[in-house]
Amino acid sequence: HVQLVESGGGSVQAGGSLRLSCVASGYGFSMHCMGWFRQAPGKEFEGVAFIDRDGSTNYADFVAGRFIVSQDNRDRSLHLQMNSLQPEDTAMYYCAAGVFGGGWCTVPRSPVRRPSRQWPAWGQGTQVTVS
Repeated sequence: HVQLVESGGGSVQAGGSLRLSCVASGYGFSMHCMGWFRQAPGKEFEGVAFIDRDGSTNYADFVAGRFIVSQDNRDRSLHLQMNSLQPEDTAMYYCAAGVFGGGWCTVPRSPVRRPSRQWPAWGQGTQVTVS
């Protein structure tokens, strides 16, 4: 099965930057989409950034041009460059591998179950704290 491991979280001051990474291993399904989600204490789980296998990207409105999602298919890695971080970005960030690309590879419009038909593989999460 597919396993995902995130890294790169940490503590940073407001206005600072962090780069999250996620590496996939194993096989089990064709990953046509990769995404980042986050959950802050007491808040809903929400989608952050998504990238299709062909490189098409989608972002949540709150990203507002501050984050860049990228992938390297050679080593099956996913990255999230986060700039101009604000305290409201404090959350646990999760990497997920998606089955379907295209219109499915975007910010979900309904609550996401972990795992789900579209998102069967999840990482354990990496904490981002902005003060």
